[in-house]
Amino acid sequence: MKEITVRALQRSDRPAWAGLWQAYLAFYEQDLPPEVTETLFERLLSDDGHSGFVAEQDGLLVGFVHYLFHDSTWSTPSTCYLEDLYVSADLRGGGAGRKLIEAVYAAADANPKASGKVYWHTHDHNARARQLYDRIGVLSDFVRYDRP
Repeated sequence: MKEITVRALQRSDRPAWAGLWQAYLAFYEQDLPPEVTETLFERLLSDDGHSGFVAEQDGLLVGFVHYLFHDSTWSTPSTCYLEDLYVSADLRGGGAGRKLIEAVYAAADANPKASGKVYWHTHDHNARARQLYDRIGVLSDFVRYDRP
């Protein structure tokens, strides 16, 4: 088995990315209209602030991460939000998730308009992912609320 490499998402990745995206949505029990998926993919390839990396092994996409920079009311530089992270179920624990997060860290550090700060959310029941997150991040004290 070859090493996992991480690179920027490319237009030619669309079919493989879409399969991973659907698996990610299934994990979170979400069913989005096709136009949302299409809009997301186009945003990830544009320069509107959204970006994506993919993890590749043996010529196949095995994971992705989506992130964006946004302004903050608490600082002048922007902050990076890691919005989506997914690795194929059979490859979890093999380093792809860590490499994808580290790629976002590097992008945040390289952005001259950003603070270098990166944050993300996950479900409290996502125990497998949280094992990695506890090693590569710091659990915050914040509790999230959503409008009903």
